[in-house]
Amino acid sequence: MNEIDHAPIDLRRFDLNLLVVFEVLMAELSVTRAAERLGRTQSAVSHSLARLRAELGDPLLIKGGARMQPTPFALDLLEQARPILRSIARALSPRQVFDPSTSRRLFRFAAPDFARALFTSLLARVRALAPGACVEWTGARDPMLLEIAEGQLDVAIAPAGLRLPAGVTAEAIGALTWGCFARRGHPAFRKWGRKAWSRWPHVAVRVGDSLASPVNTAAAAAGLDRTIAGWVPHFSGIAPVLADSDLIATLPAVAMADTLRPYGLDSRPVPFPIDPLPHAILWSAQRSRDPEIAWLRDQLQPIVNSKFAVASLSRR
Repeated sequence: MNEIDHAPIDLRRFDLNLLVVFEVLMAELSVTRAAERLGRTQSAVSHSLARLRAELGDPLLIKGGARMQPTPFALDLLEQARPILRSIARALSPRQVFDPSTSRRLFRFAAPDFARALFTSLLARVRALAPGACVEWTGARDPMLLEIAEGQLDVAIAPAGLRLPAGVTAEAIGALTWGCFARRGHPAFRKWGRKAWSRWPHVAVRVGDSLASPVNTAAAAAGLDRTIAGWVPHFSGIAPVLADSDLIATLPAVAMADTLRPYGLDSRPVPFPIDPLPHAILWSAQRSRDPEIAWLRDQLQPIVNSKFAVASLSRR
């Protein structure tokens, strides 16, 4: 967006049809092709684009060769507007019985990246029952709760302790248990205990305020400390690091569920008390009776029940 200050947009006067035109323009990157697809004249589409530029204070699409090029603001707007338009379309559509076998629904599912095994199982289940449907996994992010309340996200998995805004419903699904992980044959696991846990350096995932993580809190309560030798931005980066180093990691067990065998890793119980981390499924309260969302929750529930159970890792 340019540097000119603009007053907040008054939605009572904003024509939402402009966003419909904008979405098609972003897909076609051509006023001519967009007009053909919309069944409008080229002049009418150009006029709609001019109105959007004036309303938003950004050129949105810039001439560049055979196709127009979107501005960074236009790309961000598309990401935000597309699920809103889908939500409006669903809200205005006549209510029908949901038939998974014929559905071509796009489900949007948000969860931290440690939920890879969850997503894999959910995708397989949806593909078996609704082969024409699609599941999009988005990572947990700051506007997630607002997106759930507004129906832009269908379901999400998040820590149960979050302060939920109005319009978000939560259902407890159990808690994440913790484990310690390292490559198979790691010296620390030959005589495993608190001393080994403190002695060997760790690799950890940078999530929020990492110094206030449940691991550090529980370790401090047990009179222990750990040395962090490396940080990774995502849980998916842990297994390759462990496989090729003498580092160890203390993580939610579900984060490593599908990596132990492929990466030649081993696990042990955490050698001090650490509370399980409760989680919940979240969805929009306004869509609680939506048969599609109810169906998706029904598919997700047995998966999370099996992976979020409160149980200790067995000693090896």
